[in-house]
Amino acid sequence: MHFELTPGQQHESTLLEEVLEAADVPTPSGRDQASPEALAGDLAYRAERIDNWLLERDILPVVPQKGDKANDHEHPGFDRELYRRRNIIERLIGWLKECRRVFSRFEKTAINYAGMLKLAIIQRYLRLICP
Repeated sequence: MHFELTPGQQHESTLLEEVLEAADVPTPSGRDQASPEALAGDLAYRAERIDNWLLERDILPVVPQKGDKANDHEHPGFDRELYRRRNIIERLIGWLKECRRVFSRFEKTAINYAGMLKLAIIQRYLRLICP
């Protein structure tokens, strides 16, 4: 697992490549790094540079089209069922916002905030495996 902190005015999609490159997910054999087969994102991730980067790595971008191109006739390859699965991440973000210290960002420095974010994720993980 990996995350990057950005200033409030910087959009999260600007660091997509860095996050995916740094997320080291070993395979069961332990030899090479696993990568996703598809990556779903909201409209903010609809950018040609993102699509090209993902396709170069054999990752299917699952991002809806903007505006008039959003209907199924002009976007037949869009997998709605796969896109709906991104709610797992949305629920994780919603849960993190319930953690007052993370949501309110009491920590003044990025390194301290990252530490609190890691602690919140560890706490959530432990609750899931040790109910």
